[in-house]
Amino acid sequence: EVDSLEGMRERREHRRRELAGPALRFDLGARLGELRRQRSYESGHSAATLVKESDFRIVLIALKAGGRINEHHANARISVHTLEGRLRIHLAEGNVELGPGELLALEPNIPHAVEGLQDSALLLTMAWTGEPRQVDVNPPVG
Repeated sequence: EVDSLEGMRERREHRRRELAGPALRFDLGARLGELRRQRSYESGHSAATLVKESDFRIVLIALKAGGRINEHHANARISVHTLEGRLRIHLAEGNVELGPGELLALEPNIPHAVEGLQDSALLLTMAWTGEPRQVDVNPPVG
């Protein structure tokens, strides 16, 4: 068990070093497998930041069928690219459903929520344009 814990620490440290650099490569299938084994996935979703720069971020998210990411917004341009499954994006103007290979791009500060219609995987990309980074998650009250 000590080897297992040490191995986990080494992998975590290696990933921390991978978050920024001139060229980064990821095995999304392997990463999704890891996300789906995390305890947080059983509650609806789990996520891993793949790239973290001052003006750019990429996050891999595994979302269970029926899982939900509560309404939030970011002062960044974002894209939601569905890799697997089916998602419903809730916007003030109405809902958008995305299947594998489909992408939705949103301007900054657009409130939205994400719902998994099936077990799903998505890539969230955020790009800032000179403003300080901010993501505001406002879970519903009640």
